[in-house]
Amino acid sequence: MSRLALVSVSDKKNIIPFCKELVEKFNYKILSSGGTAKHLKEAKIPVIKVADFTNSPEILGGRVKTLHPKIHGGILAKRSDEEHKKDVEANDLRLIDLVVVNLYPFKKTVEQGSKWEDAIENIDIGGPSMIRSAAKNHKNVSVLVDPSQYQNFLEESKKGELNELYKVKLALEAFQHTADYDAAISNWISKERDLQSSKYIKSYPLIKTLRYGENPHQKASWYGLSNVGLNSAEQLQGKDLSYNNLLDLESALSTVLEFGYAEKNELKTDKFASVILKHNNPCGASVSNSAAQAFLNALECDSVSAFGGIVAFNSNIDSATAIKLKDIFLECVVAPSFDAEALEILKIKKNLRILKLSKDMLPKKNQTSTKSIMGGLLVQDADDTEDKPETWISVTKNNQSKQMKIDLNFAWKICKHVKSNAIVIAKNQKTLGIGAGQMNRVGAAKIALKAAEGSCHGAVLASDGFFPFADTVELANEYGIKAIIQPGGSLRDQESIDMCNSKGISMILTQKRHFLH
Repeated sequence: MSRLALVSVSDKKNIIPFCKELVEKFNYKILSSGGTAKHLKEAKIPVIKVADFTNSPEILGGRVKTLHPKIHGGILAKRSDEEHKKDVEANDLRLIDLVVVNLYPFKKTVEQGSKWEDAIENIDIGGPSMIRSAAKNHKNVSVLVDPSQYQNFLEESKKGELNELYKVKLALEAFQHTADYDAAISNWISKERDLQSSKYIKSYPLIKTLRYGENPHQKASWYGLSNVGLNSAEQLQGKDLSYNNLLDLESALSTVLEFGYAEKNELKTDKFASVILKHNNPCGASVSNSAAQAFLNALECDSVSAFGGIVAFNSNIDSATAIKLKDIFLECVVAPSFDAEALEILKIKKNLRILKLSKDMLPKKNQTSTKSIMGGLLVQDADDTEDKPETWISVTKNNQSKQMKIDLNFAWKICKHVKSNAIVIAKNQKTLGIGAGQMNRVGAAKIALKAAEGSCHGAVLASDGFFPFADTVELANEYGIKAIIQPGGSLRDQESIDMCNSKGISMILTQKRHFLH
């Protein structure tokens, strides 16, 4: 007796050749409905219509067609269960051996900005029910939810009876498919109606299994959305990305994006930014009149730490920049575009990972940030809202020169991406010294000022948090710092302000802090 395959797909990719092979080589009959049945019939593939199979018409505008005992009984019946056999015979059920279903394109519909009513109509009901039924009864029924599974199923079928582990794997993928679908609906409703979700539900497909995590003894995997962020970047050369590479690339990109992100020839001449990052902290950054000069300025800040680092650019990489890049050992370079001549120059460093990430593949603003803790997950808004210098307050007698204001804005943008406690020393839109991740602010200042020693006269200092005492200001004065930017908000703000006034240093309070733990 022929086997029966129930086929109902929204994504019709490769469904015709797949069904032809099912019919011609594996003796399947095809049971289908609606648009799928029409599509298969037009390809001359014999189809049994669901309405004829159940002797029940499609009703409610197609909302109800497969929700029928003859469908779900045929899927859920245990082949070796005597009571089930009796029910199958008593109710004249036909056993269904294969379920090939993918769901209404809900995600695509809402991404296109559909109205509430249209989105609701794209919530599939019968499809998930059939998938879940088949996955539950995977011992007896195979279930396919993605066109990428078709060829492998045919290859496995050629071997004879499908093995148990393969069918369990199909069931797992089926339940993950419906879980992902329900997560998309849940998150959309929460967002559309501004409702607080009682559960944090996100679904990310596996991009790849990584060689290891932060250390060789740790297993690691990379999950993500296929149309945004680093997984949409085009890797032009180099070794596979590691766990640590991905963490550093994320930090480097988020830093350079503070200065805009453009394709070739879209930037103004003084807006080329380069950020060098090592161990999740910037070790050099600059904005200059070319990508090459921005990189050289950033490198000058801490060339020792830059060795083996990550470099991010907000602009096209030309041959002049590539020549500078090839003179130092780097793990990764990421930019929106690369000239052919630049790639030719960088080929000599065959292990260098080169990533092209265009601006239309960058994540949108107002994302969420998550961190795992023991037994849970912390979720917050990403710190990606734009700072507005017009809201900053100058609190000292001395005003800032035009260049100082530019440098204070630059230093503040970089400081936002340095681990707290963070201090950044800058002049002429390039970092001179960076103090990161210290347990006290004076310690961070000492590291940054010592690194910039000899270059600090007339420079500016940025701090990611307020000054609880005037000691950081006093130390900054010893090195020649002339302007400071910090959030303010300490009960002792006036002490720092008074110290600035006594030393001829100007100070700006941003009234917003940027801790990064």
